[in-house]
Amino acid sequence: MSRPHSGQWGWHWTMNHYNPDKEVKGRREAASHYRPLIGLYDSFDPDALQCQVLLMKLAGIDGAIIDWYGNEDFLDYGINNRNTLRFISFLQKAGLKFAICYEDQTVPKLIEAKRFPAAEAVAHGQRLMQWMQKNFFSSPAYVKIAERPVLLTFGNPYFNDAQWNEIFSVLPRKPWYVTETVKRAETAAAGGFDWPLPQGGTEKALKEQDLFHERAKEWPLSIAAAFPRFHDIYDQAGVHKSWGSIEDRNGRTYVETLTKAMKSNAPLIQLVTWNDWGEGTQIEPSVEFGYRDLEATQRLRRQYLESAFSRTSEDLRLPVEWYLLQKENSGNGAVREKLAGFFPLVVAGRLKQAKQLLDRYKKS
Repeated sequence: MSRPHSGQWGWHWTMNHYNPDKEVKGRREAASHYRPLIGLYDSFDPDALQCQVLLMKLAGIDGAIIDWYGNEDFLDYGINNRNTLRFISFLQKAGLKFAICYEDQTVPKLIEAKRFPAAEAVAHGQRLMQWMQKNFFSSPAYVKIAERPVLLTFGNPYFNDAQWNEIFSVLPRKPWYVTETVKRAETAAAGGFDWPLPQGGTEKALKEQDLFHERAKEWPLSIAAAFPRFHDIYDQAGVHKSWGSIEDRNGRTYVETLTKAMKSNAPLIQLVTWNDWGEGTQIEPSVEFGYRDLEATQRLRRQYLESAFSRTSEDLRLPVEWYLLQKENSGNGAVREKLAGFFPLVVAGRLKQAKQLLDRYKKS
C-alpha cells in the first residue's frame, strides 16, 4: 500500500521502521536498498498494475506466480487477496498466465487467533481449495500441465503429506503440487522449485542452483529459477538478522542463472523476483539498475526460446512513461480517459500507435 493511493504506507515499504513520508538525500525512506523507477507504489493501484503487466509482456515474461496468503479477512491477508484478484484481471486482459504460491504458514496464525481449532485445519484447507478451484484453477489463464493446475507452497509447509492428500481430495483434479524443497521420495509433492539461498554467499548460491538441476532430474515436475542478487534490509530494519547476500556482479548473476534455467529443460522458470524490494531481488525497473534485467530477459528469450521475439529495450520504456503521465494528469479526467487506450494498444502489439498516444500528451 502507499499513502497517495490507499491512505497509508504498507508494511513492505515501512517494516515498522522506515517512514516514506520522510525524504533522506532526496529520496523517500523505504524498507529497501533500492527504489522502483516509478516511485513507491500501491499494489491495488490499477495504474501500477497495468504498468507492471505490460512490462512483463514486453520483456517476454509469460505470466506471474503470485505469493498468496489465503482469502481470510485477517491481518493483511484480505487486502493481499483483493490486490491479487485485481492483478489477475489485468494479467488476463494482457493474455498472460498466473499461478499461486500458497503460504500455508498462515494456518497456525489463524488457529492462534481462534479462527478455527487445530482439529479443523484440514477442513479449512479443503474449503480453501474449493475456493481456489472456483476462483483460480478453473480460469483458462491459470498455469496447467496436462490439465492439472500447478500449485506451489513456500518454505516449510504446515500440512504434512497425508493432510495435503486429504485436502486435495475435494478437487476434480489433484494439482501439480510443488514445494520449495523435496527431501524424500514419497511425498505429496510432485517436485520442487528452486530458490536463491544467500546464507553461504554468492559462490555457494550458484553451486546450489547447479545441485537443484541435478536433483530435479529425478522428479516428475520441477521449476527452475533465475535471480539477480539477494540484498535484504531485514537487519537494518530490525526485523531479524539478514539471511545473507548474493552479489549482483553487474548483472552477471541474473544472466548466468537465467541461462542455466533456460538450458535445464524445466517446463517452468520462476524469475525470483519481480518485486521483493525488501530482499533486493527485484527485476522490475529500478533507479539503480534501470531496465537492465528486463532487457536481459528479452535478449535471452530471443536466444533460447523464441528467435522471432521482436520486442526491444525501447519498448520497455513505454509502460513507465504511461504510468508517469497518468500520475501527472491525476486530476485531469479527460486526459486520463484518452490515455486509457494505451493498455489495449500495447496488448494488441500496436506499439507505434501506443507511442504516438504518449507523445501527444507529453509536456514539451
